[in-house]
Parts: sequence; structure tokens; C-alpha cells
Amino acid sequence: MSSWRRIGISALIIVVAFLLGLVPMWLSSRKCTNELDQVKRDLRLSKMENDLSSAAINARRGEYELARQASSRVFTSLGAQCDSSAADLTATQCESLRPALAQRDELITLLARSDPASADRLTNLYVAYEKAMNVASK
Repeated sequence: MSSWRRIGISALIIVVAFLLGLVPMWLSSRKCTNELDQVKRDLRLSKMENDLSSAAINARRGEYELARQASSRVFTSLGAQCDSSAADLTATQCESLRPALAQRDELITLLARSDPASADRLTNLYVAYEKAMNVASK
């Protein structure tokens, strides 16, 4: 009976030692996962901002096809963000960007026609995007 008791106590000590090593590693992993999720969110938002500024600059330079492609990516990303339940944008940000999303077809058409007015429209869209991002972060 005493040998079974020693085996039981040894098994219990091994399990406790395993858990003492596992719990801190699990907490560390959870923290790193949360940080990674935040960095991915920030990257997606930065990519949208980068595409939008690239579209505005390309339109100013007269490179309308590149501007059209970049603005199309922006509108697609913004639309997906505002329609998704697990979005990177808040409801307030989406509501402030809805008027900008409504301009999609008109702006893409202006860019396809190489209309210089598209540069001003893209610049206004960039300002609206910046305003929406800054309002929510305050």
C-alpha cells in the first residue's frame, strides 16, 4: 500500500510541476496573441490609409490608372470593414465614412476617364478618412 501511495504522490508532484510551468507560458502566449492581433489591426488600417494617400498622389501626378486601382482597394477594404461584425473600425468610424463609400462609383468613373477633378475628390476623401480615424481615437 505504501508503494502505491508513493506513486500517487509522485504523480501528483509531477502534475503540479507541469502546471507550474504551463500556466506562465499560457499567460505569455495569450499576451503575445493579443498584441499580434492589435498589430494586425493597425497594419490593416495603415494599408488602407496608405492606399488612399497613394491614390490621391497618383491622381495629382496624372497617373489615373494607378490611382483607380488604389482607390478601388480602399473602397473594397472600407466596405468589408463596415459590413463585418469583427471589423477593425468602430460603428462611429463607419458611420462617418458612409458618405465617402457612397462616392465609390462616381470617383472610380472619374479616374477611369482621367478627370483631373478626381484628385481633389480623393484628397477630400483622405481628409474625411483621417478625421474619422482621429475622432474615434480621442
